[in-house]
Amino acid sequence: MDRLNMMDERAAASVIGCSVALLRKWRLFGEGPAYCKIGRLVRYSHEDLDAFLAARRVETGGAR
Repeated sequence: MDRLNMMDERAAASVIGCSVALLRKWRLFGEGPAYCKIGRLVRYSHEDLDAFLAARRVETGGAR
């Protein structure tokens, strides 16, 4: 994992379109995107955020 590719929770929330509070809630309940914890610091990678979003992609049916 490239440390230059890591971002704080504010940037991560912006990338996936949610609030920092929701990221914190997900962490509390063991949900949400994968993250790294370094002491009190929480960091997210672009790859983990992309994987989180891709796993929640819903394909709709085509036109009828």
